[in-house]
Amino acid sequence: MNRQRHIAVVRRAGALGAVALALAGCGQRSEAPAAPFHSVDISAVEWGRDFDLTDHKGQPRSLTDFRGKVVMMFFGFTNCPDICPTTMADMAQVIRKLGEEGERVQGLLVTVDPSRDTPEVLGRYVTAFHPAFLGLRGDAAAMKALAAEFKAFYAARQPEAGHAHDDYMVDHTRAIYVFDRRGKLRLLMTSGRTVDQMAADLALLLKE
Repeated sequence: MNRQRHIAVVRRAGALGAVALALAGCGQRSEAPAAPFHSVDISAVEWGRDFDLTDHKGQPRSLTDFRGKVVMMFFGFTNCPDICPTTMADMAQVIRKLGEEGERVQGLLVTVDPSRDTPEVLGRYVTAFHPAFLGLRGDAAAMKALAAEFKAFYAARQPEAGHAHDDYMVDHTRAIYVFDRRGKLRLLMTSGRTVDQMAADLALLLKE
């Protein structure tokens, strides 16, 4: 798959995810004033409550492990040529921009390609962006349950003709899920956001 085609596919997947999120909010009405976030405020949703995965160090992980921190969680994979490394770099830059407060922010990459993203591969990848980042993975059942819980999308594509069986791309939701320090899903950082806007949103959550 060439670069332009891959970008188009992932953008389409992101658009589908946005539609799903919009539908999830149908019928919900809030009288409270909107928070001054640049990102999409999804505090009212009743999904995205937790996960049960294993980090690249072999430790079981759930949201309770990160209580007291704001968490940025992204679905991606290490062979992604553009969107994933760009997003991970943005997440790392946000933490650095926050200075000392950045120590209370945790970056997570949930791999949608666990067959190729072994713990070793995942660990090298995420820590190249920030030493405190963690890579999370699960088996097929865990990933299916996770995708349902977070209204996320991912699907491996068939290798193109003439390519090796392990030379394939994975379509996936491209938004960043943000949890507050109590472990509540609060924001969805979609495409078009800047690092400054992301940092401003996290600064607000850190003050709560």
